[in-house]
Amino acid sequence: MAIVSRPAARVRAAILPLLLVASLAGCAGRPEGVLIPTAAAATPAGQKVDMLVATTRLPSQTPGILFSGERGDRLEITDIAISIPPEANRKVGEVQWPKRLPADPSKEFATLRVTPVKDEVEARGWLDRHLPPSKRVLVFVHGFNNRYEDAVYRFAQIAHDSGADVAPILFTWPSRASIFDYNYDKESTNYSRDALEEMLGAIADDPEVGEITVMAHSMGSWVTVEALRQMAIRDGRVAPKIQNVILASPDLDVDVFGQQYRTLGANRPDFTLFVSRDDRALQLSRRISGNVDRLGQVDPTVEPYRTKFENAGISVIDLTALKGGDRLNHGKFAESPEVVQLIGTRLLAGQTITDSNVGLGDRIGAVALGTAQTVGGVATATVNAPIAVFDPQTRRNYNEHLRRVGRSFENTIVSTVPE
Repeated sequence: MAIVSRPAARVRAAILPLLLVASLAGCAGRPEGVLIPTAAAATPAGQKVDMLVATTRLPSQTPGILFSGERGDRLEITDIAISIPPEANRKVGEVQWPKRLPADPSKEFATLRVTPVKDEVEARGWLDRHLPPSKRVLVFVHGFNNRYEDAVYRFAQIAHDSGADVAPILFTWPSRASIFDYNYDKESTNYSRDALEEMLGAIADDPEVGEITVMAHSMGSWVTVEALRQMAIRDGRVAPKIQNVILASPDLDVDVFGQQYRTLGANRPDFTLFVSRDDRALQLSRRISGNVDRLGQVDPTVEPYRTKFENAGISVIDLTALKGGDRLNHGKFAESPEVVQLIGTRLLAGQTITDSNVGLGDRIGAVALGTAQTVGGVATATVNAPIAVFDPQTRRNYNEHLRRVGRSFENTIVSTVPE
């Protein structure tokens, strides 16, 4: 008879409820084949997202699935267009999945076009046609437990709701979309890092491209940072056009991330982290990964993280107090209207997270106050919004403001790192 130790039993008892919640948070009730194009009338401007999708997944033989969760032997590229329902019929931050097929474009996300891209020449042609005047590109890398269509529809939602002036490119790696295949998914990110590195290099080599932002969610943060690390080792630096990296709920061992970050070298991109201490998916990941803190779950106000982030110049946006749209609190960056619009209006608007003498926190505080002034220029800054921003410029501005005004802020959207 097998004997289970008390510590093991306690860990299992702690993990099983999270597994149950995760499984309930799945995609029950969605129809299969949502990527079969739907014949629709001309889609109004602003209600269609054209994206390039690159994947290391194995092609599927099932119509409308396109790619499975298994590993393919080469990078496959597809030109996909998704229509978004009118604002009156949807809530920002949500994906309105079809209840049945064909989808109703007036109320649901619908696939308009699926066109295989034969080679790099065609891919570059797509990119050059879809580059906005800003010449910016956004590359999104999804996280754990995602089907191909999950990643496509979620990225369409992010690209649309953020209002980002970018050419959207999705990189999707092989995920079996099962909470019980965590290790398979993790190894699939390792399997895909070469392909992501090559893709980022190809985008950076396009003379028409001006600036690249890479945004990764959850386990996608691992393959993203690994690809950038490989690029830095291989080329001696990260491609200069890759200027911003956004890691949302990063499922990364904090110790490993520290090593990866240092390997990127002195001329690394600007990093922004979205963290949340109530992220239940990362609680599970921590327990099955040796109880080492995950990067997306740390408290940026406590040591040693406070000093490490400050010294590294990494900006952290703490979403802990923000109500999540899913039961795992793992997708706040995409599901919160405030956050997804922040991504578009600030992080992807051609401005670094702290430009000139104004920090990101100052900008958000000003918006919350309903004024175009920066928070540092007003006498009081009492607002009530559950987003805390920790970046070096905001900290300096707020410390100076506290000295001038001689009072503390209450319930402010922006928190300076405590002295």
